[in-house]
Amino acid sequence: MQLAFPIAEEPDDAAREAARKLFVGHEVDFLKGVVGMDGLPPDDRAEVCFAGRSNVGKSSLINALTGRKGLARASNTPGRTQEINYFTLGADHYLVDLPGYGFANAPVDVVARWQALLKSYLSGRASLRRAFVLIDFRHGIKAVDDEIMTLLDRSAVTFQAVLTKADKVKAKDQEQILAQVRERLSKHPAAYPEIVVTSSEKGDGIASLRAIIAGLG
Repeated sequence: MQLAFPIAEEPDDAAREAARKLFVGHEVDFLKGVVGMDGLPPDDRAEVCFAGRSNVGKSSLINALTGRKGLARASNTPGRTQEINYFTLGADHYLVDLPGYGFANAPVDVVARWQALLKSYLSGRASLRRAFVLIDFRHGIKAVDDEIMTLLDRSAVTFQAVLTKADKVKAKDQEQILAQVRERLSKHPAAYPEIVVTSSEKGDGIASLRAIIAGLG
């Protein structure tokens, strides 16, 4: 019997090198920060987006994927990113960094604006190939993660769970947390049936995630 939501396998050498060339062999640049739908760039190329609660390690993961340490700003202040940030990946792809969610200290009106912008973006972006929902491996899926996944369900946007900070989870705890993640994902019809386990610090899972994104172009 096949395990529901298996962990993504490492790509073969050819797929690994093709994906590496996409991310490291092309120019990757910050394009713009968007605060409203009218500011979105033309949807003339494939794009993937990254969503995650504040302090999940989203900036660090984007930097690890692109091999550019300072590309996405990592901050000790969760929730600093309040815009949809677009990055160009060569001439054919966009990487999209969505605002962090679940930051309790953000003003109510700011949170409301974020949520409205996210809903508009997710439901109206024809070039969006997949959303990657980042989950802190130490904590598993929390209620606030379920909220963004439900929004993706309603928007009919396929999303894939990416566990971050795997290097900070003891081996004896991993299976229990994975069981919780799989159980929660099974309730979301838009969930892609595969999990990516990553560590930006150690490089674990980076090649797999690059290959997945390269295959969506």
